[in-house]
Amino acid sequence: MTSLTSLCVFCGSRAHEAHQESARRLGRLAAERGVEIVFGGGRVGLMGAVAEAAMAAGGRVFGVIPEFLKRREVEFGEITELVVVDSMHSRKRIMFDRADAFCVLPGGLGTLDETIEIVTWRQLGLHDKPVFLINIDGFWDPFVALIRHQADAGYLHAEHLAQITVLDNVDEVFAAADAAAASGPGSDLSERA
Repeated sequence: MTSLTSLCVFCGSRAHEAHQESARRLGRLAAERGVEIVFGGGRVGLMGAVAEAAMAAGGRVFGVIPEFLKRREVEFGEITELVVVDSMHSRKRIMFDRADAFCVLPGGLGTLDETIEIVTWRQLGLHDKPVFLINIDGFWDPFVALIRHQADAGYLHAEHLAQITVLDNVDEVFAAADAAAASGPGSDLSERA
C-alpha cells in the first residue's frame, strides 16, 4: 500500500452511545489528515457519525447506498459524493475499489458480512489492502476468539491470522496505516493473546 488517501469504514447503522464518540473521532482524524472516508452512505448509527464528523471537519466523504436502503438507512445527501446502486454486491464492490484500507468499527450482521468478505478476498490474494479491526472496549473479542478457534481447529492457516490488524481504538488507525504503507501490517491476530 502506498500512502493512505481513502479509508473505507464498515460499521453499524445503529449505534451504542459509547461507540459514537469513537466514530466521530475517526471522521475528524481522517479529515485532518486529508483522508477521504468511504462508507455505506447512511445518515444513521455509527455510519452517520463518522461521515458527519468528517464533513464538519472539512473532509471528503464518499458514500454508496443501495436504492432499497435509501429510506431505511436514511441516505446522507449532504456529503461530498453519494452513489446510489442497485444491490449490496454493487455497494461493496464500489467501496472496495475506492478504498486504500478498511477500518471496522462495532456493528451488526451487515458489518460482519462486509468484514468477512473483504478479509476473504485478502486471504485469496485478490488484494493486499490493510484491514483494521477496532476493538473498542473489547467489542470484537468474541469475533477474534472465533477466528483463533477456526485456526486452532485447522480451518485457517496461521498466516491467515495476519489478514486482520486488531487495534484498541481509532487513535491507532493512521499510525497503523502508515506502518502498513512502509512495511506491511503491524500487530495482527497471530500476535495477540
